[in-house]
Amino acid sequence: MARLPAELRKALFPDGARMAAACHDIGKVSPCFVEKIRQACTPGMVTIDPLPNINPGLESQWGGHAGVSQVTARAIDAPDFVPEILGQHHGFSPSTGSLRASDDIFGGPPWQQEREALVAELKSWLDADWPVVNSISQARLLAGLTSVSDWIGSGEFFEDPAAPWQENIGRALDAAGFVSPTYRQGLSFEKAFDFRPRQVQQQLVDQVVVPGVYVLEAPMGIGKTEAALYAAYHMLETGQARGIYFALPTQLTSNKIFERFNAFLERVLAKDCKHRSLLLHSNAWLLDIDMGEEGRPGGAWFNHAKRGLLAPFAVGTIDQALMAAMNIKHGFVRAFGLAGKVVILDEVHTYDAYTGTLLDALVELLRALHCTVIILSATLNRERREQLLGGTLTSDDYPLITVSPQGQPFVEVPVPADTGQHIAIRLFEHDQPAIEEALERAEQGQQVVWIENTVAEAQRRYLDLAARAGEMSVACGLLHSRFTAEDRQSIEDQWVNLFGKPGWAERHKQGRILVGTQVLEQSLDTDADFMVSRFAPSDMLLQRLGRLWRHTDTPRPDTATCEAWLLAPPLEPAISAPQQAFGPTAFVYSPYVLCRSLEVWQGRTALSLPREIRALIEQTYVQRNEEGAMARWLEELENGTRWRMGRRAMWQLARVTLADAGNTLPESKAQTRYSVTDSFEVLLLRQLVMQQDQKATRLTLLNGEHLLLPWHRHKLGKREWRRLSANLMRQIVAVRVQDAPRQLPVDTLKKFGLHHCFYLGNPVHDEAILRVALVDESGRLRGLQGAPLHDKYALDYRYDLGYRVIKD
Repeated sequence: MARLPAELRKALFPDGARMAAACHDIGKVSPCFVEKIRQACTPGMVTIDPLPNINPGLESQWGGHAGVSQVTARAIDAPDFVPEILGQHHGFSPSTGSLRASDDIFGGPPWQQEREALVAELKSWLDADWPVVNSISQARLLAGLTSVSDWIGSGEFFEDPAAPWQENIGRALDAAGFVSPTYRQGLSFEKAFDFRPRQVQQQLVDQVVVPGVYVLEAPMGIGKTEAALYAAYHMLETGQARGIYFALPTQLTSNKIFERFNAFLERVLAKDCKHRSLLLHSNAWLLDIDMGEEGRPGGAWFNHAKRGLLAPFAVGTIDQALMAAMNIKHGFVRAFGLAGKVVILDEVHTYDAYTGTLLDALVELLRALHCTVIILSATLNRERREQLLGGTLTSDDYPLITVSPQGQPFVEVPVPADTGQHIAIRLFEHDQPAIEEALERAEQGQQVVWIENTVAEAQRRYLDLAARAGEMSVACGLLHSRFTAEDRQSIEDQWVNLFGKPGWAERHKQGRILVGTQVLEQSLDTDADFMVSRFAPSDMLLQRLGRLWRHTDTPRPDTATCEAWLLAPPLEPAISAPQQAFGPTAFVYSPYVLCRSLEVWQGRTALSLPREIRALIEQTYVQRNEEGAMARWLEELENGTRWRMGRRAMWQLARVTLADAGNTLPESKAQTRYSVTDSFEVLLLRQLVMQQDQKATRLTLLNGEHLLLPWHRHKLGKREWRRLSANLMRQIVAVRVQDAPRQLPVDTLKKFGLHHCFYLGNPVHDEAILRVALVDESGRLRGLQGAPLHDKYALDYRYDLGYRVIKD
């Protein structure tokens, strides 16, 4: 806490907060824990006699020593929330029920007296009393502080009880990444980004002066990212924030924003900033940071996506931030990681009713944790803006900044719009004309983007186009979410750069077609000459069109015209039978919203941006009474079908997962997006061979590289384990549950040593949450040691196609 800015520390933490962290393990003063320690010791090392009638195996009934800490604090009248904070320090609330600290299973009154004496001694040593916690949000903050303190205290700096420990406190905090960055003072916008701010950017910066919630609605390509980052810099520079978390919809967009974020940090961090290199290079958080048992390779918090929340600066997906508001294991650690930061939420319009409910709760939590929340969107309707801010708004101006500072009323600030862009629009029912047009334009040297709504459709379209593009000297690429992290990074570096400013010098050399999914519509600074898109809701289409003729100075062939072709059915058959008319798209997006969107776009031949953005969005989403087939699709949207959950049920389900309700969920069961369904991580390798003579497993990666994975942890040092684990994590691909290989028993994966690098799930459950498959030379996936891989389909993986489910 001492490393936080003084004003922020005072606002966040009550007096005595350190007592909660100090007392979390008082429950270890109990017969079950002492007997467990005795049984774990090597015979002959200790001379303690066994405790009679004590069975440590029973402690799972009350959550182990954490449960004892909770009932002890309750017995000595610790203030509200404090007993629960102590009990939750392993990530979940123990089931103590009607148990009392003086019960015989906890040692009776004599052991309780010892625990009380320990608490009194800690109060004396720390010169502190119990904290008085004012709210549920502050309780989550202290629970997070307690857990993270526990992790750091169990790290390498305190392993030798005979060694002096006070001098290691600072080193342990540094090693855990809790450094206090310093910043260049008085840095102008132009110095930070090498260009002068636009009016909308300057107005946002002028508004963000204290913690609160700020919504910037502005067109695609206007520089919302830079505006948010510079506003964040001012909050950091003035000591009103302690870091930045930039949350985006997908990992792909997170990767590309990281490059821009990193360049920004290079400019704003002081040259003599301590640990400057650590703050600037994300991989260092995996390789150099020690977070104790939970953060080591194989621990639940080794994954960089989670640990980024604890770093001073991080770019990640919205999912990790949403879990701060959910009742899941270590949800409160995420809340602690975000407290007092600038949290930038990008592409907010893209979230459904389920995720939107979680997002509303997250914004409320972040406001209570003295965060500065900056919400960015090009296509937000007024109703959604009101839900996010929790109040009634009136303005329909666009662009618009809505300001809700801490403890102050809403202010809506209109921003003058820049000169508009004119886009020619054509709707086609069939794909073939668009295929011919895309190939012809690419042959002329144009850069073409083709966006589908599912991975399977994108893969099929890529195969169609690539087969002919090669004969025409046209390059063809594919980008979606089902590549390994290593392959995805390579493809991004090539294709996103070619379609962005870094590729301007290469554009004239060759025509190109980039096929992709929704990842191409979000937060990427790509610029196409011509676009083909499968039809989607209006806000998604506008996002996609924001990647067309994005910059006025982008070099283009003389034949290029600013035009987009939308693949959409006629309106009447779409309303009559949307599943048939829209195909797989109707299972990605609501048929009702698709039909409402098609009403707006049908017959349109041109679009003026940004002038028409607000009208298109409001026409699509404004509530109205329906009749006939549209009334049926609206009913399905609200109440669901046997295939799709309705908005009302989504809202109820989301409420159940929030932090103030229900039982604590394991992270593997936490669902932040209903529409995307659960997904599993699949580790893809060429070979996995046990080497008995070396007591290790020989792993062959997809690129042919060989790694040796020891079966015993002592064979490698901590840094070597982190490096090996980070390498293996890059061989992971996330896939839908129904497309994943079969689960394997945890013991099977442990035999190969994989538990040293991956979190396999709760030991209580036999089946591992990690899936593993081998990729042969043809790309076909096989099970370990000949085990069956999938109940219905063949699976394969290719560098250019990614992970595929082959149903025919």
